[in-house]
Amino acid sequence: MLKHEDHIFTNLNGYNSYKLQDAKSRGSWTDTKKIIERGSNWIINEIRLSDLRGRGGAGFPTGLKWSFIPEKSNLPKYLVVNADESEPGTCKDRDIIRNEPHKLIEGCLLSGYAIGANICYIYIRGEFYNEAKILQHAIDEAYENGLIGKNSSKSNWNFDIFLHRGAGAYIAGEETAMLESLEGKKAQPRLKPPFPAIVGLYGCPTIINNVETIAVIPDILKRGSAWFSKLGKPNNTGSKIFCISGHVNKPCNVEEELGIPLKVLIEKYAGGVDGGWNNLLAVIPGGSSVPLIPKKICDDINMDFDSLEKANSALGTAGVIVMNKSTDLLKAIARISRFYKKESCGQCTPCREGAGWMWRVMERFSKGIGTIDEINTLYEVSKEVEGHTICALGDAAAWPIQGLIKNFRPLIEQTIKKNNEKKKVA
Repeated sequence: MLKHEDHIFTNLNGYNSYKLQDAKSRGSWTDTKKIIERGSNWIINEIRLSDLRGRGGAGFPTGLKWSFIPEKSNLPKYLVVNADESEPGTCKDRDIIRNEPHKLIEGCLLSGYAIGANICYIYIRGEFYNEAKILQHAIDEAYENGLIGKNSSKSNWNFDIFLHRGAGAYIAGEETAMLESLEGKKAQPRLKPPFPAIVGLYGCPTIINNVETIAVIPDILKRGSAWFSKLGKPNNTGSKIFCISGHVNKPCNVEEELGIPLKVLIEKYAGGVDGGWNNLLAVIPGGSSVPLIPKKICDDINMDFDSLEKANSALGTAGVIVMNKSTDLLKAIARISRFYKKESCGQCTPCREGAGWMWRVMERFSKGIGTIDEINTLYEVSKEVEGHTICALGDAAAWPIQGLIKNFRPLIEQTIKKNNEKKKVA
């Protein structure tokens, strides 16, 4: 359990103002110059020692990613912050931007200095209109007070931040599709390699990180990597914002240690499952793209990258979607399948054709239309989509269906049999 003094986001729920004066009273923009004076190598090493893993879904080690930036390059370097939060069930970055924007801005400066970038682009979801206004106001405050811009925080480092509003495409949240969008092109993922750290924005070395990842950087550097790495579990260090929604009594965002038991997370912070814990049917633990897990796994599972991977699911964005026994699981997964079908950019054949095919089969299954053999066919097609596309959207379309078949196959069979029996009677 996370102690009060170990919280990074102390205004996550917005009880106090987001503005600069209040942000400073909460610890933002303290010792920023001193940290920069320690040098970029020290900063990158501290982040590596902290074992911070990216908070955007993939969980890639942040310090390791930063180290990929070529030191000897005549090209400009860029920092891009992914604020295109579009994963159903996930709303953590929105609250950081809304209530703690200065943590993000300070994190941008320190991260930009570490990788040698003088320019940062924050790519924000277009629907976040109010959040974009708040973030732009905070950026303006930082400029007016000399915290960023020329001689940022009196550190002799020039650093500019530009806020770029997206246009509602889920696929733009994929890092290379985001770069395409920033360059004024259609948001379609690029083939990798080359990776953005070598050939990124405008063909220059670029680091792309999620809002939450960048926002925790200042606290790690101020409190020390040893402090952060003691929180959570080995290889799953630090705290994490969990977004809890669905059939709970108090939907919320909460910061807790990685590795907290799922049952404790739901009962302590979200007021428990609607109808009680025994009324729980399943949970999607990491946003709509990861496989759901049934109650028998939820009873004992810990919320961290490794534990959920062993349970054939994933932590993802930590968007915890709770479903009690009133849920029609087939309709729920069909609805998720429809989302990924609509959001496919259409560049890869397995995703373009497969996502639509899987959705149509799921719609039929939800009505009991089909045969038992078609369940195997659906699973086989999902495996052909998974891992055969340029980006992970194909995986995102396949995994919810795979989770349903692995954990609730009898439910699909029962629905089909009931419908067939009705036809016979008719």
